[in-house]
Amino acid sequence: MKSQTVTQPAVSPNGPVSVSTTSWWGDAVIYQIYPRSFADGNGDGIGDLVGVTEHLDYLKELGVDAIWLSPFYVSPQADAGYDVADYRDVDPIFGTLADFDRMLGSAHSRGLRVIVDMVPNHTSNAHGWFVAALAAGAGSPERELYLFREGRGENGELPPNNWQSVFGGPAWTRVEDGQWYLHLFDTAQPDLNWRNPAVIAEFEGILRFWLDRGVDGFRVDVAHGLIKQDGLPDSDAGAAVMAGSGNFGPMWDQDGVHDIYRGWNAVLAEYGGDRMLVAEAWVSPPDRLSRYVRPDEMQQAFNFEFMTIGWNAAGLRRAIDSALADNRSVGATTTWVLSNHDVVRHSSRFGLADPTSWPKGISADDEQPLIELGLSRARAASLLMFALPGSAYIFEGEELGLPEHTTLPDDIRQDPAFYRTGGQEVGRDGCRVPLPWNAHEPSFGFSPTGRSWLPQPSVFGELAVDQQVGVADSTLEFYRAALATRRERGLGGGDIQWHISTAELLHFSNSGVRVVVNFGRHPVPLPHGVSALIASEPDAVLHGELQPNRAVWLA
Repeated sequence: MKSQTVTQPAVSPNGPVSVSTTSWWGDAVIYQIYPRSFADGNGDGIGDLVGVTEHLDYLKELGVDAIWLSPFYVSPQADAGYDVADYRDVDPIFGTLADFDRMLGSAHSRGLRVIVDMVPNHTSNAHGWFVAALAAGAGSPERELYLFREGRGENGELPPNNWQSVFGGPAWTRVEDGQWYLHLFDTAQPDLNWRNPAVIAEFEGILRFWLDRGVDGFRVDVAHGLIKQDGLPDSDAGAAVMAGSGNFGPMWDQDGVHDIYRGWNAVLAEYGGDRMLVAEAWVSPPDRLSRYVRPDEMQQAFNFEFMTIGWNAAGLRRAIDSALADNRSVGATTTWVLSNHDVVRHSSRFGLADPTSWPKGISADDEQPLIELGLSRARAASLLMFALPGSAYIFEGEELGLPEHTTLPDDIRQDPAFYRTGGQEVGRDGCRVPLPWNAHEPSFGFSPTGRSWLPQPSVFGELAVDQQVGVADSTLEFYRAALATRRERGLGGGDIQWHISTAELLHFSNSGVRVVVNFGRHPVPLPHGVSALIASEPDAVLHGELQPNRAVWLA
């Protein structure tokens, strides 16, 4: 990865801003680690920071530039750590602050940057602030840190409004003295009141705590949800509150969130120009999302439109063009992502009868993806993603071609969305299954004792790291080659020029590399006088034609 100089235009609502920074993140490839499922260092069956440290060489050899760690803070784990009880310490199941410091130093010594998750929309109900709020009672300063309200109805027996939780069921819970508190997610995740200066000051202090330790940035959870519309009115969408519903509804994408991130931008600026913020903001249309990456706010925002389109040439062309144009208008680079800890792995989504569908988990009773077809399309889509200018994010295990675990028994599921919807949503456990490192060891080498907090499917043995390292055409070696070529050719810092775009074909150039992706059912002829740099499958190019569900880079 080369450093990239980004000159940002004067588009801030607070006046002219022109900032030139040398940014490592502008064209970085960032690997998401879901700590409990990456590698278990102490044998308790749950991944931890020691496990991360032990496998940093693997990540360096993969060719990534940075890692992003999902939450490892002190938490009751009601939502896998996204319910934080102490933002300034490590939960014992993941290790200690000393373990974190060793991991951070080891990563930096290998040239790997480290981004940590920040969860500002809500805390755990075990957080000291919320415990004090319950004890203090209605009208207290402690309750003003959260969104407590009186109920409706003759005796306040009805919730304050019609909002529903993203995880299903009402977004309000009543406490003993009769008031209700808002939780857009689980009951154990009360929403903070971001109009309270004390909340703003506390989180700026939390940012400094981790910046002082040397982290390189933050992924901001539910970045579009911190400010709610004044008065908390009923949602015009009825009872529906969906994380992917963009800026629809009085709980999402309110203009006041941008003041918060201008403050955070200023905090990061105290530590030099190489720290970054990336927003998890399910916001549409793209020009609304671009507001989060204006010069004095965040540096990146996940391009979820690209992720949710599925295996569809025309949709991806639109998503690519709109993201590049809207981000360019505010002087920002674009991020690309195909999978993460909240969605069905793209290798499985693309193997469904409708490869543009968006299931909220897959169970044994649902349609089962075609593994080979899904993986072929996933490899082609990854080659497309790595050829685009900007930053690319990889979810742990996708470099192995791991599929979704689609046959998990219901009685071992842990996702609160499964329980709050009465099983109507299968949930996210299937993409969070621990990684396979060694095919011939218990739990496929995930833990030295063979324990595993979720069981792994048998196919993980075939896809274990030790079965792919050094094996020509394995998905792991394909990823390594693609990332090395991306770096050598400067694709992350380039620009694209379209040649052909149809319902079945995408063909563009970037930095002297031609990228061709065949979404159709028939082979397509390739340009004459070029040779393949890398292809998504060994049989991608036959007799001068690109085969269906394949991609190739040409030079």
